[in-house]
Amino acid sequence: MTAIRLRSPGPVPGLLFFRRRIAAAARGAADNAAMNSAYLWVKAFHIVFVAAWFAGLFYLPRLFVNLAMVASGSHAERERLLLMSRKLYRFATLLMVLALALGLVLWLGYGVGSGAGWMHAKLALVVATIGYHHFCRSLLRGFEQSANRRSERWYRVFNESSVLLFAATVVLVVVKPF
Repeated sequence: MTAIRLRSPGPVPGLLFFRRRIAAAARGAADNAAMNSAYLWVKAFHIVFVAAWFAGLFYLPRLFVNLAMVASGSHAERERLLLMSRKLYRFATLLMVLALALGLVLWLGYGVGSGAGWMHAKLALVVATIGYHHFCRSLLRGFEQSANRRSERWYRVFNESSVLLFAATVVLVVVKPF
């Protein structure tokens, strides 16, 4: 009797291809998970710092309303409000820098919104918000030099413009209308 040697049942070529693809996908998923995790952390802290920055921009003009209402003879109250305004402005500036730095990481590092119309509009609003922030500094200088020429009513309206900036920015980021 002659022995017949049977071929060993090695890997099926088609199955080997799929095994390699599945292994590569698993490695890629692990890499993507690490990248997605870092991205999500950056995004979360960007949102936190933007919200905190806007909280400062909501409250600073409210302090200006109070400063505009202070009686001319109330030196202690005026100085207390000026001190609060200075500290809040400095803290809001730190929050602004952190929010902008993380926003740049999202935009330039992760490519969020690259080439999208909504991103161009959002960047225009960011520039407007930075301008609003610096305009608050010039208003604060006016109070420090006792050179305020605006009424408390004007400051109340001015206070609401930061809310409009915030709302428009959030709508652009969430809805992405264009």
